[in-house]
Amino acid sequence: MIESNDDDLQLCPVTLAALNEFLKEKEEREKQLKHNLENQTLDIAFDENWQLSQFWYDEKTVDTLVKGAINCTESNGRIALISCPTLYSKLKKNAGERQVTLFEYDKRFEVYGSDFVPYNYKFPSDIPRDMSNLYDLVIADPPFLSDECLTKTALTIQFLTKKKIVLCTGAIMGELAERLLDVKICNFIPHHQNNLANEFYCYSNFDFDKMLC
Repeated sequence: MIESNDDDLQLCPVTLAALNEFLKEKEEREKQLKHNLENQTLDIAFDENWQLSQFWYDEKTVDTLVKGAINCTESNGRIALISCPTLYSKLKKNAGERQVTLFEYDKRFEVYGSDFVPYNYKFPSDIPRDMSNLYDLVIADPPFLSDECLTKTALTIQFLTKKKIVLCTGAIMGELAERLLDVKICNFIPHHQNNLANEFYCYSNFDFDKMLC
């Protein structure tokens, strides 16, 4: 029987170089494929579902909120979006190394993969325990203008955030929002693609307007 040793199993330099080149090209192709698939997913357009009280922001509002989110977080920061799915695509494209997580009831947004976390405001504590105080910024837009909805969403916000909060909701919720989350009204006013009858404002517990300059 012919004995073999490790030296016999070593590839010659030319073959090894060719193998490494092949593996490198394969890795680059896989990265490009993943990038293309992610971009296709991000470009999907979803219609509003009024039964779920969905009212999408207009383009200027999306751009402004995304700019503010980027400016007030570190390059490796974490941003949570609660019930505001129209922000996800634009924010994800501009986030760089930032982690963006969407907490959303509508399961159509499961296409966002691991960035999607099923969320029902009626069960504010039904969130993975390891997400406690994980996010540098939480942006939330409770789906209903009710004390119950805001109160329960506030519990989720407080659980997720390290400190910074941006809340988009109706003017009639301002007093309760300040009491629950210590947020103040911003100069910036969000707008929607389809104008809402209710007066709508942006609130934050830091100088969010400064982040928009």
